[in-house]
Amino acid sequence: MTRSLYLALVPVLLLAGALDAQTSADSAAIRQAALDYIEGWYEGNAERMERALHPDLAKRIVNVDQRGRPVLGHQSAMTLVQNTRRGGGKDTPPTERRTGVRILDTFGNTASVRVDADRWIDYLHVAKWNGRWVIINVLWENRP
Repeated sequence: MTRSLYLALVPVLLLAGALDAQTSADSAAIRQAALDYIEGWYEGNAERMERALHPDLAKRIVNVDQRGRPVLGHQSAMTLVQNTRRGGGKDTPPTERRTGVRILDTFGNTASVRVDADRWIDYLHVAKWNGRWVIINVLWENRP
């Protein structure tokens, strides 16, 4: 690599690294949003759930209808908060309440997170919105 090409690429590589950088505070806030989501569900704590979600959240699952065709199930942030308020996950025995959170990837103000819950897996898209990390999208799948 010529010196001039190297010098031209250095700022680009540094910028890419800066965009990908995550502070420990960001990682902790991402993890907390995921925990507010899953623990709030189990506790029936609508305030925690609402704090974790962007108001335009879309939670989706691919199901199969009676004819064997795929259908997309959808919940909004409001539906999820209301279901939590009604006690959604409180019927899950404490010994079965999985709350595994794993940050899969981060880039700039976005992150992908996996939550291992009791009977399903959630894949979360999390974004920094107005200085706070909130869940924008959830794609989930029931355990077999």
